[in-house]
Amino acid sequence: MIPRLRKQPEKKTCHSYTWIDEYSWIHQDNCLEILRDTSKLNPEVKKYLEGENAYTKKNMADTEELQKKLFKEIEGRIKLDDESLPYKDKRYEYFTKTTSKGNYYKKLRRKIGDDKIECYFDGDLEARGKKFFSTGDLAVSYNDELLAFSVDDKGGEYFTIFIRRISDNKIIEKIEDTAGGVVWTYDDKSFFYRKHDSQKRPRNIMLHKLGTSVSEDKLIFQEKEESFTCSIDTTSCEQFYLIETGEHTTSEVYYFHKDEKEFDPKIFIKREQGILYTIDSFNGHWYMHTNKDAEDFKIMKCEHEKNEWKDFIPAKNGVLVGGLTFLKNWILRTEISDALQKVFVRDVGSNKEEQIIFTEEKVISPGISLVQKDKNTDTVRIGYESPKTPARTFEYNLKSKEKKLVKEQEIPSGHNRNDYIVKRLNCLSHDGRQIPITITYHKNTKLDGSANLLLYGYGSYGSSMMPTFSSSRLSLINRDVIWATCHIRGGMERGMKWWKEGKMLNKKNTFEDFISCAKFLIKEKYTSEKKIIAYGGSAGGLLIGAVINKAPELFLGAILAVPFVDNLTTNMDHSLPLSKGELLEFADAKGNKEHFDYIRSYAPYDNIEKKNYPNILITTSLSDSRVLFDEPTKYCAKLRDYKTDNNLLLLKCEMDAGHGSRSGRKNIIEDVAFDYAFALKIAEKLD
Repeated sequence: MIPRLRKQPEKKTCHSYTWIDEYSWIHQDNCLEILRDTSKLNPEVKKYLEGENAYTKKNMADTEELQKKLFKEIEGRIKLDDESLPYKDKRYEYFTKTTSKGNYYKKLRRKIGDDKIECYFDGDLEARGKKFFSTGDLAVSYNDELLAFSVDDKGGEYFTIFIRRISDNKIIEKIEDTAGGVVWTYDDKSFFYRKHDSQKRPRNIMLHKLGTSVSEDKLIFQEKEESFTCSIDTTSCEQFYLIETGEHTTSEVYYFHKDEKEFDPKIFIKREQGILYTIDSFNGHWYMHTNKDAEDFKIMKCEHEKNEWKDFIPAKNGVLVGGLTFLKNWILRTEISDALQKVFVRDVGSNKEEQIIFTEEKVISPGISLVQKDKNTDTVRIGYESPKTPARTFEYNLKSKEKKLVKEQEIPSGHNRNDYIVKRLNCLSHDGRQIPITITYHKNTKLDGSANLLLYGYGSYGSSMMPTFSSSRLSLINRDVIWATCHIRGGMERGMKWWKEGKMLNKKNTFEDFISCAKFLIKEKYTSEKKIIAYGGSAGGLLIGAVINKAPELFLGAILAVPFVDNLTTNMDHSLPLSKGELLEFADAKGNKEHFDYIRSYAPYDNIEKKNYPNILITTSLSDSRVLFDEPTKYCAKLRDYKTDNNLLLLKCEMDAGHGSRSGRKNIIEDVAFDYAFALKIAEKLD
């Protein structure tokens, strides 16, 4: 029997516009309490969600064997017993290990020059007996004696901080209800942490002195602006602490020296609307990464005691300039252009800079990391991956340019990169913009329009989708499903303008770009109408919800993971954790009629119509603090009322999980296998 949510019409009015919401009653005023204690959920709503889960399970019963097969495939591509490359600190080498029997990682170390390995954090032991387990931070004190770690055991992102004495494994401190981050003071006598306000916004920086009561913790910084959140970090020179506060479009930094007797954060540069900046310090100089007078950012430099700023890395039109990593004789940095990242190295002595070339492959995602804490070295680790090439890591000598392969992501069940083809395409959007698309397919897949295609997109917050390797995606690609990632506006793949043209009153460009990509791929015979499966999560779920309202005829199916689909309601509820901080991303429907009208014109929940929709899978989690379960639940219920087709509409609600998914390797793989099984079911590829 198809689940039906009870209707209880509520008349809503805003800016002289009145509408009826038949499912708003499921929202509870104590919604933030549910994140910590799911027993406070309205019993009627709980029964409905359980009914949806049962209905989903029944309709997916014919995929159970496929799900098991997909699980084995995906797990078979993971090297379960694996170790990371070590990072050399002052006295120890630190590394991470996973095992075939475990679901979580272990943190290990050994004294430099000693073979004895010490486990100072075991995720499987910490997670024992918990339905959900996520670590927010892991930080070893500078003297290597203490471990600070934070744990969320519900999914609502309320973290408890623990301090463990490594020598005897004893917990000596505990602080509940934090935002998760921990930063040690340089003298190891205290640590900083973030505290939520009543709306679960991290706006307070606290200092806890070891051996004292939490009630004595000192408030170091408090952000007054409700749309801002704050964090704390240290500088590369290990002389200063930095507090960064801001929202998506504006930031401000405070700093204080490690030797101050009473920590007193001082403002670096006063906040200015629309200006983002970050600060670092190294070798007697300040470095500022900023978009002031530089749309796609630049880096400026000045001596500590002077206020004479000069361009260090000047702005480049259409090139997103990234931050810096410092060594004694070298400075490393990244930049993004045309949806591809590049890595550069600068010789401090000669001031000459050059790009590091990783491979002959063109569509890759490169990276660089340090080998050791001591900055006096010419050796770093460089690496890359691509949609067809598993991650490869090299030790690279910056002076001699010699490189040595030190780790390659192993695919135990086997992988031949030459079996796959990766292409970068560009398609015209509705307004003439060229939208990059990265596609990956098996070499034997026919490009005659007969193939199914999974079309993935996000397009919000300036987040760029890089062409990385995913071993799980091969389970679709090997079954002749082409994977296409759309680098649509709302991200920053083509600079800050790419973001600006996909947010606020330009948000519809994000949806038009995605639809244009779908039509282009049909035209070019990569696929056909009713063979495309749209996929997006969170703000990407907003994308997919808007797209299938506007052009449902293009799609066979849609997978919406923890989707932001009742965005008009959420945007107007400024008591929710994220709403105020996103008014300059999605606009302010409550405070501005033009904004209200614009959001209402595309909001997925508000624009559901009586027509045919594709097959749809919606996933949500009861303890999700970023997109409350209300949104996908209401969305599904209203879709059931309006849709005129007989296609699948399934809602899967995890009762013990947060925004991402369930926790633990096994559960994560099961969730991916479920989504893929849905895609293959509607594509009639159950065999």
